[in-house]
Amino acid sequence: MAVPVEIEPRNDRELVIAHLMEATPDQLFKAWTTPELYPEWFCPKPWRAEVSRMDLRPGGASDMMMYGPDGESFPNGGVYLEIDPGRKLVFTDAFSEGWVPNPDSMMTAVLTFEPQADGRTLYTARVGHPSVEKKTQHEAMGFREGWNVVADQLEALAKTL
Repeated sequence: MAVPVEIEPRNDRELVIAHLMEATPDQLFKAWTTPELYPEWFCPKPWRAEVSRMDLRPGGASDMMMYGPDGESFPNGGVYLEIDPGRKLVFTDAFSEGWVPNPDSMMTAVLTFEPQADGRTLYTARVGHPSVEKKTQHEAMGFREGWNVVADQLEALAKTL
């Protein structure tokens, strides 16, 4: 199971989770960048996610749908800002493809995958929000619980890749 690590947010609009994982940076990055793998790890079970579009380049579109056990569905789209294979992945819902601004954006995520001397990887997700209110809303939606469960599911899958 992923081992939580305490890392302080850089400002009052950021939420952070970090875990030491028994998977390589390349394995974790592959899980994050392979659309077919998302249903296995991206949402806390019994929720699931399906990716309909993943254009892995700065400005490339990202579109997925999250499905709940009672028939709920939540679209989640945005663009990639930075891609450094095996090291870093940055994406946001502040824009859609073509740099069209999203007036109701929630976040920008900066994911890093840092190899450790013991063979594990320090996986860090820094999630910035456009306002303290949006950060508070994301916390109330279950950010910490959800992203920590997903980290365990991510590690379990990544170890098999």
